[in-house]
Amino acid sequence: MQLPDNFNPLFSSYPLMTPALVFLMGLLLAVLFVWYFLTDSETIRRHLGSILTVLVVAFAIGSVYPPEEKLPLGLDLKGGTSFLIRLKAEPDETGTVRPITPAMLDQAREVIRRRVDSMGTSEPVIAPQGTDRIMVQIPGMNTGKLQEAREQLYRPAKLDFKLVHPQSDSIVQGLVPPDPAFKLEVYKDERDGKEIEERLVVKKKADIPGSMVNGARAFFDTQGWGVSLSFSAEGASLFAKLTQENVGKRFAIMLDGKVQSAPVIREAITGGNASITGHFTEAQARNLASVLENPLQTPVVIEEERTASASLGEDSINSGIFSGLLGLAMIALFVLVYYRFSGVIANLALIVNLVLLFGAMGLFGTVLTLPGIAGIILTLGMAVDANVLVYERLREEMSDKRPLAAVVRSAFEKAFPAIFDSNITTLITALILFWKATGPVKGFAVALCIGILATLFTALIASRNFFGWAIELGLLKNVSMGRLLVTSNFNFLRWRKLAIACSLSVIFASLALFWARGEKNFGVDFKGGDRVVLEAVKVKPEIKEVREVVDAQKVGEAAVQIEKSAAKEFFTIRSPQGTGEKLAEGIKAKFPQAEFRVEAVETVGSLVGGELARNSLMALLLGMLGILVYVTVRFEFSFALGALVALLHDVTITIGVFALLGRELSLVTVGAVLTIAGYSVNDTIVVFDRIREGMQTGRKGSVMDIMNLSINETLSRTIITGGVTLLSTISLFFFGGPVLADFALAILIGVLVGTYSSVFVAAPVVLWWNGKQKSSKHTEVTRLTPGQAGA
Repeated sequence: MQLPDNFNPLFSSYPLMTPALVFLMGLLLAVLFVWYFLTDSETIRRHLGSILTVLVVAFAIGSVYPPEEKLPLGLDLKGGTSFLIRLKAEPDETGTVRPITPAMLDQAREVIRRRVDSMGTSEPVIAPQGTDRIMVQIPGMNTGKLQEAREQLYRPAKLDFKLVHPQSDSIVQGLVPPDPAFKLEVYKDERDGKEIEERLVVKKKADIPGSMVNGARAFFDTQGWGVSLSFSAEGASLFAKLTQENVGKRFAIMLDGKVQSAPVIREAITGGNASITGHFTEAQARNLASVLENPLQTPVVIEEERTASASLGEDSINSGIFSGLLGLAMIALFVLVYYRFSGVIANLALIVNLVLLFGAMGLFGTVLTLPGIAGIILTLGMAVDANVLVYERLREEMSDKRPLAAVVRSAFEKAFPAIFDSNITTLITALILFWKATGPVKGFAVALCIGILATLFTALIASRNFFGWAIELGLLKNVSMGRLLVTSNFNFLRWRKLAIACSLSVIFASLALFWARGEKNFGVDFKGGDRVVLEAVKVKPEIKEVREVVDAQKVGEAAVQIEKSAAKEFFTIRSPQGTGEKLAEGIKAKFPQAEFRVEAVETVGSLVGGELARNSLMALLLGMLGILVYVTVRFEFSFALGALVALLHDVTITIGVFALLGRELSLVTVGAVLTIAGYSVNDTIVVFDRIREGMQTGRKGSVMDIMNLSINETLSRTIITGGVTLLSTISLFFFGGPVLADFALAILIGVLVGTYSSVFVAAPVVLWWNGKQKSSKHTEVTRLTPGQAGA
C-alpha cells in the first residue's frame, strides 16, 4: 500500500460527510475510549466495548465499500509503468549552476502532467520525490508504448512567443485568404467556470524563444490575478521591439506547440519586465507562470523505470489472495483446535482485525500493492500473538480457583504490558521504515503500521468484550485448551556460553560470506541495472539455451533465472543498465516458437541504487536507536542492550543465510529484514516482561533462577507464536509468487532465528551486563512499582 499524491483522508472516502460531522464522530469515539479505560465497572466496560467495536467496525466497512472504488490497485497488481525522473542542474552561460528549487520542481511536474495526459492515459500519478525528482505512474501502459513514454518525458519543453495574425478571425471565417507564414491553432481556456475553445491563426516561426525568459511569477493586485515575467538582456530588446510594433495585437504563448495564453499587447514594454493581466483565476495565473518559467529546459534523466503487464498483475493478485486465504485458514484451524471455545473468540477477533485493516486502507485512500498484501498476510500471524499472550496467562490464572470472570479480567490485565510493549517496539520499526523507505517498501510499512494498531484494538477491547458477553450469557462456564508443554523446567542459561559461542561463529561466517560475495548480494534495486521478466506463452526453451543467447549478446555480466508463481514460470534476466530490452528482443527473435511476452521491465540507475542502500541502512540504525531508547525507558538499560544484541544477531544471520543460498537483496527483502528486527524485539520483550514481573513480585532465587523460570513460563507462547507466524509465511513462500518468495524466505529465517535469540542471546546479555556492573538487578528493576511497570 502507498499513499497517493492527492491524499485526502476521510472526505475522499465520505463525500457526504461534513468536517463538523467527522469532528463529532471522532470526538465521540475518543470519549468512549477514555471512558472505557477509566471505568472500574465491568458491566459498563462491557457495554462500552460493544459500542466501540460496533462503531469502529461499521466505520471500517463503510470506508471500504464498494471495494473497487475504495481500494485502488497499485501498478504491480493492475499493470502499468512508473518512472522516477531527476532534474539535472546545469551551468548557465556564465558558468553558474542554477539549483533546482521547489518551485521549479512543481513547474516541471505540471509540464510532465500535460504530456502524460496527451498520451491518453487515465488516472496517472505524478508526484514530487525529494528535492529534485518526480515520480510518474501510468496505469495500464503496456511494454509496447514504453519508448513513446520515454521520449515524451525526456523531451525538453519548448516555449515560444508568437504573434497572432491581425486578421485571425477573418481568416478563420474564410473571409480572408490564409497567410502561408501562419497556421491555425486551437486555444482552450476557461472563463466563468466554462471551458471555451477559440481558433487562432498564429505565426509559424517564433518571434521570441522561451529560452530568453529569466523568471515568472503569479501576483494579485487591485485588478485581480496576473503574471509578471522578466527577460534576459537579448530577450528584453526583442520584446520591446515586438510590443512597440504591435500595440493592440495579440501574441500567443506556446508550450510544446499548444497555445497556453493569448493576451493583447496594450502598450510598448521596455526594461525587460512585463505583466500579463486578464480574467485569471489563481490557478490559471499560477499555471501560466509555470509555463513561462519553462523548467524542462533543464535536462532530465529517467533514473528508475518499472513496468508490469496486466497479466502479471492478475497473476500476482491471484497468488496473493490464494496464499493469504490459505495462511488465514491454517491459522484459524490451529487456533480453533488448540484453544477450542477461546479459539472461536480469537478467530472472531482476527476477522475484526481484518475488517479494521482494510477499513483503514479505504479510509486513508491507500493504494493496495503486492508488498502491501505481504504486510497483511504477515499481520495475520502477528495478530494472533496478542491472543496467545492472553490465553497463556488465562491458563495460569485458572489454577487459582477464582470465578471465571475474575480470572479472565486478571489474564487480560497481566498480559497488557507485554502486548503493549511488544507491539509498540514493532510499530517503531514500521514507522521508521515508512519514513525512510520508498516505493514498495513504504507500502509494506503502511500495512504493518495499520495492522499493529488494529491488533492492539482487537486484543485489548474486542477479545475481552467477546469473553465478557460469553460469560454473562452463560455460553462459557469454564475454559479448556490444549497444552503444548505440560511442564518445562529447562536450565536454558546453563548453556549460555555455548550458545553465545555458536552464535558468534555463525555471525562471523555470515559476515565473511556476505563480504566474499560482494556486489552479488545486491539486486537491481541497489546496484542499478535492468531486470526483464519474460513468459513463454507456448513452447518453453531450456534455460541453458536462453543463457547462451544472452551470453552471445556480450552486454557484460548478465544472469538468467527461472522464477515460479503458483501457476506460471518466468524467465528473469538481470543485466547492466540499458541492456535489458536488447536482450529481450534477442531472445524473442531466437525463439519465435515460444512467443515470448515481456511481463515486466525494471531499470534502476546506480545513483538511485546507492541512495536506496543508504536509506535502508539509515532506517535500520534509526530503528535500533528507537528501540534502545524505548526499552531503556520501559525496562532498564541492560534489557535494551540485550534486545539490541538479539536484533543484530537475527538480522546478520538472516542476511548470511541469504548469501549462502545465493539470493539477492531487493527493496522488498530489505523491508522483510527490517520487519525481522521488529519481530525479534517483539519476542524478546515478552520474555523480558515476565522477567521484570518476577523481580517486581519478589520471587525468591538468584537473577539467573528468575530468568530461567520466566523463559520456561513463556516457552509455550514463544513456540506457538513462532509457529503461527510460520504458517502464514510458509503459504506466502510457496504460493505468493516470485516477487514475494524472497520476502517470505527472509521472514521464515528471521522467525526461527528470532525465537532462538530471545532465549539464548537476549537473556544471557542481560545477565552478563548485570555481573559486569556488580549491581543488584532486583534493585534496578524494582525501582518502578508494579503499577508503573504495567501502565
